[in-house]
Amino acid sequence: METREEALAYGLSFPGTYQEAPFHDRNWQLVRFKGNKKAFLWTYVKDGHVCLNVKVDPEKAFFWRNVYKAVIPGYHQNKEHWNTIILDGSIPDGDVKMMIAESYDLISDSPAKRIYEAVKKIPYGKVATYGQIAALAGDEKMARAVGNALHKNPDPENVPCFRVVNSKGELAGEFAFGGSGAQAKLLRAEGIVVKDGRVDLERFQWRGDKA
Repeated sequence: METREEALAYGLSFPGTYQEAPFHDRNWQLVRFKGNKKAFLWTYVKDGHVCLNVKVDPEKAFFWRNVYKAVIPGYHQNKEHWNTIILDGSIPDGDVKMMIAESYDLISDSPAKRIYEAVKKIPYGKVATYGQIAALAGDEKMARAVGNALHKNPDPENVPCFRVVNSKGELAGEFAFGGSGAQAKLLRAEGIVVKDGRVDLERFQWRGDKA
């Protein structure tokens, strides 16, 4: 990704977003979330390169800066909460998109954000169902959305998607993070018994505050 058009198009692909040029300087083009009108993607040209400013979790700000020289503290913004991405061709598209997606999740009340927060609540040694996570995320009808969100989990180390199973206790056929067999291995490491690709929900299902 090296053009402003590509970055804006990706930013506008998220639900409830719109583009705006709020300053007298047309060099600055923003993408905002309609729900609260907060900007999560700032685009501008500086020193011959298209640059993007994205919101970042302070704990991950330095991670991205250490990985890529083209990620620096946010230009003209809070250096703790914003990073600048210089589109010089050195950062893979997937990671640019991940940083934009993380920015969107931080400023929006997106279903994916609520899903990830719900999954984080599942304690060690327990599992929850897709429907259970959907309900915790505010809509018990979006069990399929839970599956989609977990398949795209941007932070599997902190969002334990392997602890989510279907309503019968069955594991995912092809676990997104590690492939076939990885989910069972992770669950067994926490003392959860997996037999024939299934977990005994009577024994291992998290019951919320009653767990």
